[in-house]
Formats: sequence, C-alpha cells, structure tokens
Amino acid sequence: MRLSILDQAPISSNQTPRDALLESLQLAQAGERLGYTRFWIAEHHNLAGLACSSPEVMLAYIGANTKTIRIGSGAVLLPYYRPYKVAETYNMLATLFPDRIDIGIGRAPGGSAEATNALSDQFLQQVWDLPKSLMELLHFIYNDFPSDHEYAKVQAAPLPDIAPEPWLLGTSKKSALLAAKTGLSYAFGQFMSDNDGKDIIKQYLDHFKPKRIENQPNVILTVSVICAETNEKAEEIALSSLLWSIQKEKGEGTKGVPSIQEAIEYPYSEEEQQKIEKIKQKMIIGNPLEVKQKLIDIQASYQANEIMLVTITHSPKDRLTSYQLIAEAFM
Repeated sequence: MRLSILDQAPISSNQTPRDALLESLQLAQAGERLGYTRFWIAEHHNLAGLACSSPEVMLAYIGANTKTIRIGSGAVLLPYYRPYKVAETYNMLATLFPDRIDIGIGRAPGGSAEATNALSDQFLQQVWDLPKSLMELLHFIYNDFPSDHEYAKVQAAPLPDIAPEPWLLGTSKKSALLAAKTGLSYAFGQFMSDNDGKDIIKQYLDHFKPKRIENQPNVILTVSVICAETNEKAEEIALSSLLWSIQKEKGEGTKGVPSIQEAIEYPYSEEEQQKIEKIKQKMIIGNPLEVKQKLIDIQASYQANEIMLVTITHSPKDRLTSYQLIAEAFM
C-alpha cells in the first residue's frame, strides 16, 4: 500500500509558528526515511493554530532538505491566484527538484471570510470560474496552448524536464467529476467531509476521461489517523486534537493544539461529548495492527490507490511516532 503524509503545520499551545514550521520539515524528513510516497502541506489563511499560509515557500525549504520524497501542495487555493503565476512557481520548484513536485489544486477559501476578502475581490466568481482557470493552468504546465490562443507564446518559465504532477482535491461530486473530465488524479479529503466518499470516488472512476496518453485514474484518500503502541495511548493522544476541534468550532482554540492534560481536565458538556464521538467516527485511532487493518479495509472500500494520513497531536514526538509505527506495520 502506498502511504503519504498531509501536513497542516499545526501549532501546539506551547509552540511558536516557527517551531511548527520546523516540525513540518522534520516530519517530511522522517517521512522520507520511513518510505512514505509523498509529503503535502496545506494552505490556510488567518486560522489560529495553523502556520502555513504559503505552501510554495515551505516546499522550497523542504525540497532543499530532502532528497527523494515527492512534495506538493495540499492544496493551492486556485481561486485566489492567476494560473500563470501558479504555473511559474511550481515549474520553478519542479526545475529545482526534478520529478518530485505535485501541485494539488483546491477551491476552498482555506480561512476566515475577512482573509478571503483581503486576498481577493472576486473569490466567489473565481470559484465559479475554476474549471476555466484549471484548464488554463494545465496548458501553462504542459506548455501546450493552441497556436491561436492569446497565451500561445507565453511560457511559464523555467520549463522543467518533468512537469509537476497536477491533482484536483475535493470533497464533493462536483470536484470528482471535474477531475474525471480533465483527466486529473483526484484526492478526496475524507477527514474533512460528511459526504459519501465511496460514491464520489466511484463517480470519478466511472467518468474518467484521459486527456494524455500517460493519464490513468488515480485516487488518494486522505484520512485522519492517530497511532500509538496501545489503543489506550492512542485514545489519550487523540484527545488533544478532538478538544481543539471543539474549541475552534466555538471560536476558541486560538492558543493552538491543547495538551493532553488540558484535554483530560476540560469540562465537556453532553453536546460536546456527542460531537467528539461523531468526529471520532471519521478517524482511525488505535495500535499499529488495528490501524493497519483499518487502512487496508478503507483502501479497498473506497477503491483508493493511495492513503494519505493527516495526524494532529500536541506533542511533535507523538506525531512522529504515529507515522513511524504505521510505516513499520506495513514493512
């Protein structure tokens, strides 16, 4: 099974943003040592507790300090940007780090309404126009505009020997069908979706139309996972992430991921306890053997080619241990 890492660069309550970003690098380096296929880092804006607003900056830093693991965005929030500039940026990365760059494309705002307005005057219109922007981006990446197109003589230089691999990310049937129509690989964010992922991925596979000879349907399923030596330890570690989800929903959690002790001592209401149980239903929490079996089952159930793991803990050591235990379970 191919396993990969999605990093949201979470800031723990005892960390600075710089601490969190340095931990992201260490996680990418550990992922490379452990045999993970790719490392993606997410883009967020004005969200307390998440450190990465510019994946392209972090990817340059991570690429320079790793050697083999594929690295990419999870995702570039395309409605904020002109496709030409995105293509230039990721072509630059692909030139520096040959055959290692992924460019994941998303349409979500990735932050507060105020941040969205600060970034773009026409975000909703650009979301509506995403299919057009996506096609423009692909033409720039592959340098294949029709000869009569207004950008036919415009290159997103430098042109790498191997183009960055484009992916479309989403949680809906709409994103799946767009990925299928454009012949792109598709990453479904199961960890952040209440939709029926199995049906959405089936829609992608059923409607996939290759646009290039090398195109084949390809699915990443992204799941939230916390693994520890025992089930009890994993459940305890998961409390930090679960409490943080509750706090963020209430407009709290501005100090970052709380400690396990804070999570244990927190006075949960009955409604909050019910919300936590609902969140846990979308997570995989347990010891290495149980986590391995659940990942095998979910891969088969969703028809995914690859599983991408997102793990948020208060302690960076617990996060690294989780990824290590899972990698070792699959060796």
